[in-house]
Amino acid sequence: MAKGKKARANVGLICSECKKQNYVTERNKLNTQEALVLQKFCSNCHKKTKHTEKKKLH
Repeated sequence: MAKGKKARANVGLICSECKKQNYVTERNKLNTQEALVLQKFCSNCHKKTKHTEKKKLH
């Protein structure tokens, strides 16, 4: 069992164009130091846009 800090964190992904949160994913804080930026489909914009990481979810 792992002790101490949790390695994985839940994060929300926000569309860079319409600023709506469309996705929730998790990332490994130990392996990925920088914020996530993924190319995903936005259901509000109806096209593929860059989605950036929002602050940590509870």
